[in-house]
Amino acid sequence: MYWLECLLKERFQPELRLHTQADGQLQLTLPTQTAVIKLPPLSDCFFQAQKNLTCTYWESTTEGWPSLLKRPLPAPGVSKLPSPLISKLDSHYSIAYDILGLAYWMLTRQEEIGSTNLDQHGRFPATASHAYKHHYLERPIVDEWLAILGQVIQRTWPELELKQPQFSMKVSHDVDKPSLYGFCPPNTLMRLIGSDLIKKRDFKSLLIAPWIRLNTQQTLHPQDPYNTFDWLMNLSDHYGLTSAFYFICGGNSSHDADYQPEHPAIRALIRHIHQRGHEIGLHPSYNTYQTPQAIITEAQRLKKICAEEGIQQAQWGGRMHYLRWEQAITLQAWEQAGMDYDSTLGYADSPGFRCGTCFEYPAFDPVKQEMLNLRIRPLIVMESSIIAENYMGLGYSEQALNTFLNLKEICRKVGGQFTLLWHNSYFAHRKAKQLYQNMLAL
Repeated sequence: MYWLECLLKERFQPELRLHTQADGQLQLTLPTQTAVIKLPPLSDCFFQAQKNLTCTYWESTTEGWPSLLKRPLPAPGVSKLPSPLISKLDSHYSIAYDILGLAYWMLTRQEEIGSTNLDQHGRFPATASHAYKHHYLERPIVDEWLAILGQVIQRTWPELELKQPQFSMKVSHDVDKPSLYGFCPPNTLMRLIGSDLIKKRDFKSLLIAPWIRLNTQQTLHPQDPYNTFDWLMNLSDHYGLTSAFYFICGGNSSHDADYQPEHPAIRALIRHIHQRGHEIGLHPSYNTYQTPQAIITEAQRLKKICAEEGIQQAQWGGRMHYLRWEQAITLQAWEQAGMDYDSTLGYADSPGFRCGTCFEYPAFDPVKQEMLNLRIRPLIVMESSIIAENYMGLGYSEQALNTFLNLKEICRKVGGQFTLLWHNSYFAHRKAKQLYQNMLAL
């Protein structure tokens, strides 16, 4: 209950108070005010790891409550809603749908706890989610319902000044491969050259690849195809953004990095990013998502390197490799590692609003029932989710750009954050750079 109250204060106004009545009904109040907003008791269905919830839709506009996206609102957990859904008696308003229960269910990822319907990387996929099955994955339904609650608050206390959220963008880059050739072992280098010759008829690779490999000692080579860091930072500077670069600091699986963060060229890169005013973060290795101590060790390793380079930051965050996440084990691992935020919670197989929101929010462990110091920064889209053939497969088409821009526009309409992941190594084609730049500009 305290976490829900904190959520409302953060979103709307710090003076708001949330109370539980003897019959379980909730009341939202303001000190010194007699008017109240009545909400239903928290529904049991939102506190269980079940995936078979019913779902209906509410035509809010027909009842005089405009929807931010101008569409009927999905209402998970019920098959039929009363009409009117929001009623007024004297100075009191009463809401008959469990908005706060929905927020708890979505934000804590309750439906993922103990799930066995996982993909080949042990991830809870979008296709298993209630949002995907009921066609609201591309909608921030928590934000939409809280906007309705905000309208009720404003009508109940017209003199109350509510917070006005402003749209923003958060761009981040998982540094899986800072260099195509610079750190790979000889057999991998030969395989890359062979692939360039056979698939691309790129004979220059015979000379360039070994040259880059030999000259990646103190810094990354400027001709390395994956060395897009200055280009990315230049674009972020142009659009008034701060890029966050998340580095792998451990791991020994085939899915992990081929570099060590202590390497002089990586240290130089980290220093350069910091000197340019951008952010350094953690990208825990592939097998850490179920092992809190491993994430703690890798976080300490990154912070030690940064301290040795004289790098200080106001906050430390990052994202899990391959978006691997087990609720709530991984959540607790980030908390125990002393990190300030995590930005893993998006889906690999489909873009959208995994948590039902595009706002950062305080983390809550639904297993231990405790509020954490960690903040959750939901990931709205990863580039490969839209571009890659094994996901949506839209490539660098106009349709791909429109998919990015549609998600960005939805975040803009609710005043939230459009949080984007685009790997530094995902610019193999000129069209990729153009797509990224258009997506930032429009």
